[in-house]
Amino acid sequence: MDAIDVALIETDGNVHIKVCAVGIGAYDPGLREILLQRLADPALASAPAPRDLVDAVTDAHCRAVEEMIEANHILLSEIDLIGFHGQTIFHAPDRRLTIQIFDGQRAYRRLKTPVVSDFRTADVLAGGQGAPLAPLFHRAKFGDIREPIAIVNIGGVSNITYFDHDTILAFDTGPGSALIDDFIRRRRGINYDQDGLIARSGKINSEIAEHILSISYFDQKPPKSLDRNHFHKVMEEIETLSDADGAATLLDLTARSIVISRAHLPQTPKQWFICGGGRHNFFLLERLRDLLDVPVNPVEILGWNGDMVEAECFAWLAVRVVKDLPLSLPTTTGVPFPMKGGCIDYL
Repeated sequence: MDAIDVALIETDGNVHIKVCAVGIGAYDPGLREILLQRLADPALASAPAPRDLVDAVTDAHCRAVEEMIEANHILLSEIDLIGFHGQTIFHAPDRRLTIQIFDGQRAYRRLKTPVVSDFRTADVLAGGQGAPLAPLFHRAKFGDIREPIAIVNIGGVSNITYFDHDTILAFDTGPGSALIDDFIRRRRGINYDQDGLIARSGKINSEIAEHILSISYFDQKPPKSLDRNHFHKVMEEIETLSDADGAATLLDLTARSIVISRAHLPQTPKQWFICGGGRHNFFLLERLRDLLDVPVNPVEILGWNGDMVEAECFAWLAVRVVKDLPLSLPTTTGVPFPMKGGCIDYL
């Protein structure tokens, strides 16, 4: 909920991917606070969202699209299709339930452009994890490879895409930035620990970190996925620490859970590439380099825009929905067969 990322791409839904323009739309602070409060209460988060909240989230996403095309001197009539992921507020694939707030019909009426949304439901209803959905896009965007590679998206939750010449595998590794951000917001009233400076000044509480890492999720074989609030029960232990020590311990938890993910991979990656907001945390990247002892770099080294990978991905997936192509595989979400999905609104 840091922002609404928007990317305009030209694509065939396969290997042709050309980024034409990008933009960032802001959530109204009041709306963001309402969403955070809803996320904090699982019973509330899993209940149907009220109409006014759905409308507000949908309108915020539409406004972000309008602002992006206006800033880049593009006409809506030049755009064939818009893919909207929506705002995730609850994800429980074991209950075959995933909730993204968004109204495709409302977006279509406003933008007069075909809209694709609801990307995850079909996967979850088929018994899949519904996440992550970026792996096929990562693979298409990466092109030819000769060695095992890992791409890690550090958002609220961290997820990994692994591929080599023959295999593609993906799953959520553990917490990303959500726990750190929430902790710093409570303690300091700021949205995140810029560059990891607060964490860098603290000391890792190894006992607490080890206890959290003993949670069965980390040993569970993929495919597997997490809700943003999965680890909030353990936050009571973190609350006993100082600001700096709490941030350091949570950062260590994120880094080590990514490292632990190696045990589930067919081969050890020769290189790790990081996208998502977490790559801006310099201390987190330093910690990953120390623990992995192989090259770890932001995806910018590949010429990608690490802030826009997810937005580009869902534009690409929208085209795949229209072309009736799979969005996920048994090795990426655990579905029984390559899974199509999405909902198209155009009337």
